[in-house]
Amino acid sequence: MTTQRINVIHPDDLSPTDVDLWDEVRVRTAPVANPFMSSQFCQAVGRVRPGARVAVVRQDGEPAGFFPFERGRWGRGRAIGLGVSDCQGAVLRSDLHVDPRELLRASALAVWEFNHLESGQELFLPFATGRFASPVVDLSGGYGQYEMLLRTRSRKFLKSTLAQDRRLARHVGPLKFVFDERSPAALRTLMAWKSAQYRRTGRRDRFAQTWITNLVRMLAGTTAPACSGVLSVLYAGDRPVAAHFGLRSRTVLSCWFPAYDRNFAKFSPGLVLHLRMIEAAAAAGIEMLDLGRGDAAYKDSLKTRELMVHEGALLRPGPGAVLHRLSREPSRAIRRFVRERPQLKTAAVHTLESVGKMRDRRS
Repeated sequence: MTTQRINVIHPDDLSPTDVDLWDEVRVRTAPVANPFMSSQFCQAVGRVRPGARVAVVRQDGEPAGFFPFERGRWGRGRAIGLGVSDCQGAVLRSDLHVDPRELLRASALAVWEFNHLESGQELFLPFATGRFASPVVDLSGGYGQYEMLLRTRSRKFLKSTLAQDRRLARHVGPLKFVFDERSPAALRTLMAWKSAQYRRTGRRDRFAQTWITNLVRMLAGTTAPACSGVLSVLYAGDRPVAAHFGLRSRTVLSCWFPAYDRNFAKFSPGLVLHLRMIEAAAAAGIEMLDLGRGDAAYKDSLKTRELMVHEGALLRPGPGAVLHRLSREPSRAIRRFVRERPQLKTAAVHTLESVGKMRDRRS
């Protein structure tokens, strides 16, 4: 008779055997090797978030699955790195059968909230309340094949971006692109640009949160095959004009924090950066860029297809579940209502931009 047991540990307490098995299970069960689902990302979050934990499911004494999460007060749980993680779920052997509410009980959770649940996470999909497109760039056929597709589907976009590439070099200085830049100064510049963008658009500044800043700096030095930090920088005349920091596995680059110097906005340096980054990624053996959930014109121009991610929550009876419903569900319902009505969505964006302008005037 098969016996199953669930132990909860801190991510730093994962043994080398656990880490190897985690990576092996991902290779066998996930067609897309998203780095946000790696043990390395989980361990990095564990060093900056005190509530980070991993429920290790053991079958006949051997590890067979991993459920990373963060635990808060009253048993309120959330996906590991919620707020910055772009792919969430559990890492389970295909032959492993787990009761999701038993998983919560063993983890001392009354609720587990997610907003980027990976497609194929059958254990949690029944508890999803929203489904969203995450555009991706398929590079499995190489950059040449991708550029041919762009010339067919986004010809105007490709032509104008290549023209901006030449204009930037002509007016500012010779261009240099570094796919994997290791300069701490360049990373600081990117974070400063991104903070200014958040404030300008009325959104919460992620880099004002110490744990996110520390997490990015830590991951910038990570070089594991399943999860490496990649800082890509476009220089014009030796001056950085656009940059992006993301995470890569052997085959996937997850786009995360792109930004550019507003002084050169008329040259579209962000678009030039993305096109060069895609070409360099293909040369580095990356088969897919995940552009991330969210609407943006440049994503529509660059994408070749879409993956689906989900948001929702798994609840178990208790005070934590009640608090979750009271605090989360009304705002989530409002967001869904706005998203489904384009006019309201446009008005909401304009309101955020107005808030950002007011914030800039006060600072």
